[in-house]
Amino acid sequence: MRINMCTAITLQSKQLENFFGRNMDFSYNIDPELYIVPKYYVWNNILNMHKSYNCYSFMGIGQESDGMLGFFDGVNEKGFAAAALYFAGYAKYKMPSNYIDKEPISSLDFLHYILGKCGSVKELKEILLDIYLVGLEDPVTQTVAPLHWIATDKSGECVVIEQTEKGLKMFQNQIGVMANSPDFQWHMTNLRNYMDVSQTQTSDVCWGKVHLKPFGQAAGTMQLPGGYTSPERFVRTAYQKTHIETPNNSLDAINACFHIMESVTIPKGIVITNRNTYDYTKYTAFINTNTCEYFFKTYENPLITSVSLWDNCTNSSQPISLGKLRRPVKFEKIQQY
Repeated sequence: MRINMCTAITLQSKQLENFFGRNMDFSYNIDPELYIVPKYYVWNNILNMHKSYNCYSFMGIGQESDGMLGFFDGVNEKGFAAAALYFAGYAKYKMPSNYIDKEPISSLDFLHYILGKCGSVKELKEILLDIYLVGLEDPVTQTVAPLHWIATDKSGECVVIEQTEKGLKMFQNQIGVMANSPDFQWHMTNLRNYMDVSQTQTSDVCWGKVHLKPFGQAAGTMQLPGGYTSPERFVRTAYQKTHIETPNNSLDAINACFHIMESVTIPKGIVITNRNTYDYTKYTAFINTNTCEYFFKTYENPLITSVSLWDNCTNSSQPISLGKLRRPVKFEKIQQY
């Protein structure tokens, strides 16, 4: 089983701006770029059965391989945003002949499909009634990538989409967190194991005649898991995002988002796969769904870069690359004048 790791969250500021983002943890070599996909763009479904039509323009991080442009995450002009994460061992796809009355969509195309057609989570719910997902090999891993998806919009509503042996399901995601396997409902149930985790400090106790004192601050968080498995990342992220001080504005929110993700960011070399490759955080990206702005940094360059969908709209009828995410590192130098 080839398992890759990612974590995603939503976070709202006091001004009710909704932020959405993720860590892209991957064990394969990828070199993603930032793309603008225009409104009314007509593109070929990988299944070669029909052409799909975009109702909305969107900006997304993705990669073109073997003539196929696939996306990892993105936001469209309506502020609807979504991301794909690995779902190994649980994703189950249908065969193209199973449903005659529904539109087949490749799991690799699904993110592109919903970013181009959904203006809100409400519209996503309606679209899901008319499609089914088919698994195809992707050109990067040469396997049928097991995926599930997280989506949100300007309102802050968040959902998870998973296709398992039970069929295609959507779940309300009130915690605003997503990781990898097991399924989303399992992760939510698992949070009950950590109900005693607290921001407050542990008091002195006595064991018989022995007086015990806590080592210092943060004793209430000792039960939080510290590893990088999907359940551990889900719990750690859920605790942090629900207990931080609510950000005052967009700048505070972006800072908070990146700080939360630092606790589940994987340094290169910490996790080695059974293929003897490193599974680590390639990039971290956040989106302001109200302004359609991307904020991202890469493993090689911790400087946060921002890009606006509205600053890069063009009259092109084809997707436009704004360049690769990987950028030379720049250091700010302080000099005495």
